[in-house]
Amino acid sequence: MPIPELERDRPAGTAAATADPSPPARSLRPLILRLHFYAGILVAPFLLVATISGGLYAIAPALEQVVYRQYLHTDATGPAVPVAEQVAAARAVLPDLPVTAVRPASAPGETTRVLFTDPTLGESERRAVFVDPTDASPRGDLVVYGSSSALPMRTWISQLHRHLHLGDPGRLYSELAASWLWVVALGGVYLWVQRYRTARRRNPDTARLLTVDRASRGRNRTLGWHGAAGMWIAVGLIFLSATGLTWSKYAGENVAALRTALSWTTPALDKTLDGASGPAGGHDGHDGHTPSVPDPGILDRNVARLDTVLAVAADNGVTAHVEVGIPAGDRTAFTVTETRQPWQFTTDAVAVDGTTGTVTDVNRFADWPLAAKLTWLSITLHMGLLFGVFNQLALLALAIVLVTVIVRGYLLWWKRRPTRGTRGVGRPPVRGTWRRIHPVAVVAVAATAVAVGWFVPLLGLSLLGFLLVDAAVAGAQRLRA
Repeated sequence: MPIPELERDRPAGTAAATADPSPPARSLRPLILRLHFYAGILVAPFLLVATISGGLYAIAPALEQVVYRQYLHTDATGPAVPVAEQVAAARAVLPDLPVTAVRPASAPGETTRVLFTDPTLGESERRAVFVDPTDASPRGDLVVYGSSSALPMRTWISQLHRHLHLGDPGRLYSELAASWLWVVALGGVYLWVQRYRTARRRNPDTARLLTVDRASRGRNRTLGWHGAAGMWIAVGLIFLSATGLTWSKYAGENVAALRTALSWTTPALDKTLDGASGPAGGHDGHDGHTPSVPDPGILDRNVARLDTVLAVAADNGVTAHVEVGIPAGDRTAFTVTETRQPWQFTTDAVAVDGTTGTVTDVNRFADWPLAAKLTWLSITLHMGLLFGVFNQLALLALAIVLVTVIVRGYLLWWKRRPTRGTRGVGRPPVRGTWRRIHPVAVVAVAATAVAVGWFVPLLGLSLLGFLLVDAAVAGAQRLRA
């Protein structure tokens, strides 16, 4: 929420009655205003790209239901044939690829998704054959991505949002945006609340915190929309920043290390059968590991056991939308895991010995640590899946409002430009903000900045860059003077 304003530097001709008084001594406001200004001007372009692509990604699950309807839905009615027959029909479409998992249709009108490992695809990508469960007829195949099994359109938007299709170097843009989003949001809230309190002391009838004074005009009206809209979405921005950092490269590694140290990690399902030695065969569709080369005879036997395994999982409460991991060898159990779906707030999983039909391990969402539960739920919410279309529309609305806040921030900067002289843009807030803070507060702010900058490296490095550039500009001005 960039609020590039400094009332004392407003252009000539602005009514003095609307100007805020000079900040009191020992105030944090000048420092936060200066930080908010530079972050808004320099980081907002990255935020704008992330916001637009994120808004598109939010509604992608709904869009792919329309774009890929011929793959995802069937008009045929009647009882479903055994899942093993559906998988066999899909294997006939891709006979040279090993089948690794299947997502059976969970409701009438849906298709079954049979997943294959394809060595020509990228990391976390699999090939899916869609099968009509009523007659086991294939309806086509597509490349799917990740644990959510995203289809090509959503995958393309996801990678645009994540790294601009530039690979790992492109991830720096999204991490930089997520690193600064919460700082800009909190800074904007502080500045707007301070402005509201000052206005309320002077004229309570015109003070606005969450609404806009419709009698205002020009820059004050733009500022009113900017601040009020920012207040409405501040909590959502902080949530998106926090959850986005869990996917980032550098801050994400620190988050993972912290979760491990505090035992907040998600429990894993043990797929190894009793008596097995060495690494377990099979495929984990979410960890990106290379599966072992399957034995065709063993794979055929395991496919034939699918319906029995699904029945055992259902008896143990793992039902509805599930993905069954098909082991490539005899030393690994089948895994049946509930997938992320709208209005589904748990993800239970069981491991089943395909030979005996016994459950060898259970992973209940109810037994997860609280932090692991909150992490799973928040990521599902961030992806627009937790509350279905309502979730997606809320994220889209949040993105649209944030775009307007960013654009109005730049308008405020433009409207602060001098009406005379050669300067084409508004001045930044005055320097010397540290002198307005109590020395104890200076030490506390500096220590906090170092700690946060270490935990969120791109935030720390970019903040250091801001300080160096600012110092260089100030030195050049002194030399010219």
